[in-house]
Amino acid sequence: MRLLIIGSLNGDLTTATKIAIDRGAKVTHAPTIESALKDLRSGRGADLLMVDVGNDIAELIEHLDAEHIHVPVVACGVEHDARAAVAAIQAGAKEYIPLPPDADLIAAILEAVAAESHALIYRDEKMAEVLQLASQVAASDASILITGESGTGKEVMARHLHQKSARAGKAFISVNCAAIPENLLESELFGHEKGAFTGAVARRLGKFEEANAGTLLLDEISEMDVRLQAKLLRAIQERVIDRVGGSKPVPVDIRIIATSNRDLQAAVREGSFREDLLYRLNVVNLKVPPLRERPADILELADHFAAKYADANGLPARPLSSEARRQLLACRWPGNVRELENTIHRAVLLASGDEIGIEAIRTPDGAPAVGGPGSDAATHAAQTAEAVSRELVGKTVAEVERELILETLGHCLGNRTHAANILGISIRTLRNKLKQYAQEGIEVPVPGDVRPALT
Repeated sequence: MRLLIIGSLNGDLTTATKIAIDRGAKVTHAPTIESALKDLRSGRGADLLMVDVGNDIAELIEHLDAEHIHVPVVACGVEHDARAAVAAIQAGAKEYIPLPPDADLIAAILEAVAAESHALIYRDEKMAEVLQLASQVAASDASILITGESGTGKEVMARHLHQKSARAGKAFISVNCAAIPENLLESELFGHEKGAFTGAVARRLGKFEEANAGTLLLDEISEMDVRLQAKLLRAIQERVIDRVGGSKPVPVDIRIIATSNRDLQAAVREGSFREDLLYRLNVVNLKVPPLRERPADILELADHFAAKYADANGLPARPLSSEARRQLLACRWPGNVRELENTIHRAVLLASGDEIGIEAIRTPDGAPAVGGPGSDAATHAAQTAEAVSRELVGKTVAEVERELILETLGHCLGNRTHAANILGISIRTLRNKLKQYAQEGIEVPVPGDVRPALT
């Protein structure tokens, strides 16, 4: 993980830097906001900014928004400086770390905010076959297309390929093509020159140049506009890019991995995806099976998540009861690993006693989790659809959007990143919506909370 610290390195912040390095982060330093922005524009990217509250965090976030630089911000300050902490969070910082720093707190922030937990957990033979193929092709520079349903772990697979390649020591850059507005994606990928468009206040290098010598993941590539696909095809074929507003091509040395949860062959037939680009990307296809087709992974992953979230919430590690394990195996898991992870996180919080019992395996609304074919799934689905339809009648679009966002956030136990992924929006858009709701007096779940019922 790449951590950029902004501000003075005297005293406590120096200690925080050492802790981050000890935890495996690659740390760089910028003494001022302007120098930090210069670094970010130049392609020396970061996964997380840690900023001394003595800096103007509102100004920093305003610049990041204006220049479409997407990187989370964490504020740091002396423990008793409550006013500065509140101001930093209101300005848009994701978290506040009191100084002097606590090693465990910094480790938790680094993992939670920068999403550096990408363990590849598996036991099922079907998944083992996919991993064997991945290991065979990882060392090459061939483009790889990873396909599978939403939530199956395609990005985890991509990171596994990067770690097994000769580029493992270089940058791994991920771009979610579905989360970035169409008119901004070209600049995000290829960079731009100063004055190329309104808001382009300085030259900025894009993700292709940021990933130079490393790996670039194009997540959900099926959502990319056909016009931009032509420019991407040239970049892959010729290993050169053109910045928006630029006058000369820029050579790049990267390995391309793409993911999609759609049938790209069908998209080619529909005319929404270029056939020649598909051939370029699909040198090797790794198809990640859905969780229901690899049952041995369900319990392996459940045990992993139970231990992970017990530790994260300061709770004792407890095993899953035999009844709970049978219930997990009976579920169809339409949301795959992502849904299983949220279910186990919820179960860890709801469980009582020495085991995680079947009573803790529940849906976000508190109902027992629906099982497999033996349960009346069709009836349950029909009743759910009817109830949803009744709830929507008479409500405005804004009200429905608000309920959807807050229900999803509650489902994710307040986890902003998971909620944004499920909703298909950027974390910045989600945060702005939540800020608006909070200003309107609506209670917004914090990480670890289940959303209260709307009145």
